[in-house]
Amino acid sequence: MKANLVFFLGFSFLLQLPQIAAAQETATYTLQEMVQRAKDRSPAALRALTLRENRYWQFRQYQSNYKPQLRINGTLPSYSRAFNSITQPDGSIEFLEIQQSFMDLELGLQQVITETGGILSVNTSTNRFDNYIAAPSEAQTRWSGVPVNVRLQQPLFAFNPLKWDRKIQPLVFEESKREFVQEMEEVSLNVTQLFFDYLIAQVNVEIAEQNLGNTEEIFEIEKKRYQLGTTFEDRLLQVELQVLQARQDLAQAKLDLESSAFAVNSFIGLNQNAKINLLSPTEIPDFRVDVNQAIELAFQNRAEALGFDRRKLQAEASVAEAKGQRLGMQLNASYGYNNAAFNWGDIYSNPNTQALVNLGLSVPILDWGRNKARMSQAEANQRLVEYTVEQDRINFEQEIFTKVRNFLMIQERLNVTKMSDEVAQRRYEIALSRYQSGNVTITDLNIAQNEKDTNKRAFYNSLRDYWTAYYELRALTLYDFEREELLYKPETL
Repeated sequence: MKANLVFFLGFSFLLQLPQIAAAQETATYTLQEMVQRAKDRSPAALRALTLRENRYWQFRQYQSNYKPQLRINGTLPSYSRAFNSITQPDGSIEFLEIQQSFMDLELGLQQVITETGGILSVNTSTNRFDNYIAAPSEAQTRWSGVPVNVRLQQPLFAFNPLKWDRKIQPLVFEESKREFVQEMEEVSLNVTQLFFDYLIAQVNVEIAEQNLGNTEEIFEIEKKRYQLGTTFEDRLLQVELQVLQARQDLAQAKLDLESSAFAVNSFIGLNQNAKINLLSPTEIPDFRVDVNQAIELAFQNRAEALGFDRRKLQAEASVAEAKGQRLGMQLNASYGYNNAAFNWGDIYSNPNTQALVNLGLSVPILDWGRNKARMSQAEANQRLVEYTVEQDRINFEQEIFTKVRNFLMIQERLNVTKMSDEVAQRRYEIALSRYQSGNVTITDLNIAQNEKDTNKRAFYNSLRDYWTAYYELRALTLYDFEREELLYKPETL
C-alpha cells in the first residue's frame, strides 16, 4: 500500500515538472528593471562598452606620442658569402671571394618637442665586422662605435601635427566619453519602445480575453431570451458573430504578443523560450522641465556641443597644414663621439669628436598655382565648417526646444487619457449591468465596449509616448530631471 502511494506521488510530481519549469521561466519586470537589464546585458550595451574601451586605448596611444621613447635598432647579423666585382686602381675589375658578416646595434632615447615638432635624441651604437677569409696577418674582427651622440631633427616652417593633436585629441576623447553615456541612454530608449510594444500587446490580450468572456456571457443571455421569445433570431446571430470575432481578436492578440516577446528577449539577451510579464509603469514621476535649463544642460553635457569646437579646430589645422606645405625645410644636427678599434672595449678609449649639421630645402619655383589652390581650398573649407557648425548649433537648440515642449504636452495628455480610461471602464460596467437587467440594448453595450477598449489603448499609448519622451530627454541633455543629477560624470569614466 505504501509502495503504491509513493509511486502515485512520484508520478504526480513528474507530471507537474513541465508546469514547474514553465513557471520558473516566467520573469516579471518593471520598466526600470528592464532598462537596467538592457544596460547590463544587451548586445547594444556591450557594443557601447567595447567601443568605449577602444576609444580609451586610442587616447592612450595618442598620449604616448609625447612621452620619451627608448628604442633599440640593429642588424643581428648580416652574413654574406660570394664573389664580388672589385674595381682595381688601374680601372680593371677583379672578382674576389668574400665571406663576411656585419652586425650593428643602436640604443636611443628620443623625445618629441611639442611646440616645434622636432625630435631630440641621445644615442649610443656599436658595429662589428668579421672577415672570415682574412690573411693570417690581418685582423679578422673589427669594431666601431658611437659612445654617445645627441641628434636634433627639426622641421622649419612646417605643419606641426603634435601641436594641433594636443588641442584636438583631448576633445575627441571627451566626446567619446559623452557619446558612451548617450549610447547607453539610447539603449534605454530602444528598450522602452520594445517594453511598451510588449506591454500593449499584453494589454490587448487581456482586453481580448475579457471581451471574449463578456461576449460569451451575453450570448448565453441572448439564447435564454430567444428561448423565452423576448428577443429575435437576428439579434442572437449578431451576438454569435461577435463571439466568433472576439475569438479571432484573441488569437491575433496572442500572435502579436509572441512577436513582441521575441523582439524584447532578443534585445535584452533572454532565451527565446523565456516568458516575461511586464508591470505597467503607471506611477508617473512628478517633475517639471524648464526649456532654457534643458538647452543649457544639452550644451553643457552633450558630445555634439564639444564637437562644434572640435570641428572648427580641425578646419584650422587643415589651413595650417596647407600653409606648411608651401615651403619645406629640415634642420638636422648631431654632436657626439665615435671611434674604431680591433677590440670592443677600445672604442670607448679616447674617442674622436663627431659633428654634423645640414639644412634641407625644398621650395617650389613653378607649381602652376598648386599652393594657391591648396590654400584657397583649405580656407574655403574652414568657412564652410564655420557656417555648418553655426547652423548645427541652431538645429541642436531647436531640437531640444521641440522635445521639451513635446514632453510637457504629453504630460498633460497622459492625465486626460488616464481619466478617460477610468470613465470609459466605469461606463462599460454600468452598461453591462443594465444590459443584463434588460435596460440597455446590445447596440449601446457594444458602443460602451468599443469606447472602453479605445480609451484603454489610448491610455497605454500615452504611457508609451510619455516614457519614450522621458528617455529621449535624458539622452538629449544627459541629465536626470527626476533625481536632479547629471548622467555624465567625468570622474567615473
